[in-house]
Amino acid sequence: MNPLLVVIVVVFALAALLTIVRIVMGPSILDRAVASDVLLTEVVCVLGAEMAINGHTRSLPVLLIIAAIGVFGSITVARFVAVKESRTP
Repeated sequence: MNPLLVVIVVVFALAALLTIVRIVMGPSILDRAVASDVLLTEVVCVLGAEMAINGHTRSLPVLLIIAAIGVFGSITVARFVAVKESRTP
């Protein structure tokens, strides 16, 4: 295995592990939402790195779907928090 590939895998695995810890231990829903966005971004980066290393574009539709899920998830959480805060006296 290529040493650069090993370093990439280790860095992304560590980042994903720390992000999952933030999702589980996050004190608020906004912390969890940001951490889930970071995790989706890490998945997109891993798929993009895999595409660049192997020289193909077969994963491009998956990247677009993951990005759309991240955007719609962020919008949903932001609207939920805005409604929740407006109801708080």
